[in-house]
Amino acid sequence: MYDASLWQPSADLSILQKRAQLLKAIRAFFDVREVMEVDTQCLSLGSITDPHIEVLTSKTRSQGQDITYYLQTSPEYAMKRLLCAGSGSIYQLGKVFRAEEIGRRHSIEFTMLEWYRVGFDHWQLMDDIQSLLGVLLDDETLTCERLSYQVAFLRHTGLDPFSATLLSLQEFAHEHTEYGLQEEDRDTLLELVFSSVIEPAIGVNSPCFVHSYPASQAALAKIHLDEQGLQVAARFELYWQGMELANGYHELTDAKEQTQRFEQDKLARADLGLVDRRFDERLISALEHGLPECAGVALGVDRLLMLMCHKAHITEVLPFAHTRA
Repeated sequence: MYDASLWQPSADLSILQKRAQLLKAIRAFFDVREVMEVDTQCLSLGSITDPHIEVLTSKTRSQGQDITYYLQTSPEYAMKRLLCAGSGSIYQLGKVFRAEEIGRRHSIEFTMLEWYRVGFDHWQLMDDIQSLLGVLLDDETLTCERLSYQVAFLRHTGLDPFSATLLSLQEFAHEHTEYGLQEEDRDTLLELVFSSVIEPAIGVNSPCFVHSYPASQAALAKIHLDEQGLQVAARFELYWQGMELANGYHELTDAKEQTQRFEQDKLARADLGLVDRRFDERLISALEHGLPECAGVALGVDRLLMLMCHKAHITEVLPFAHTRA
């Protein structure tokens, strides 16, 4: 795989200039709003438990001991520890790593913008993101559509994700993806339908926030009742032109609830035959100390640059793609 002749950058130099301008504009946006930039470690002794994300590891030997480090899939845990320590609103622009399939929109190493606004909920954070996009795209009139998860499903599939039977989800997923008839997990079926049918149909003309996911998909978000009395996750995802750009939460602050969710993740990993991972107990200790009410979001910078430069493949906006690293 290593070819010494592949020394030139993957992206055209004009794209790399636009990349530099984008990073500069992002920093200027947060500087004006007095949101502090932080730069947390890429290596951690603790890991994530998410059964849908695999982690890259680095093994070394120090002071006579074998040590395993985990490369960050997101700076979230470290940033939340800073928030618990009293940092106030913060953001980070940096590299993250995920052991996933490399493709048109995915790279093993990519650039993430993550930020937390103290005192915000997820609705206010959506406003913040819309303002950021308006600045980056030089469009003060930019307005992002907002759809609840339920409305998005009803509009594009005719199914209510909260009340549809397991069989109806299996049949719909099989009809549109050729998978689903043997799948027993409701959330997996919902994700199959969403990614194959709904995702390509939303955010076509302008960015679109999908919010109020089922409570079972809360991850690290609070759970609350919507206007219909349904338990939903206080989280959103941002889509634009068929691309998932961002994932945000009104952050869970309850250490006990977070521990329970981590334990549920560990059980899910065991059911899937995945490697067991000890969850990051330092995050739990920080939450016990106290996480201020806040909302946070992670945004894929490379994907945003792809859209801004009308590029079809992530390698076209990276200085050096994985084959040239």
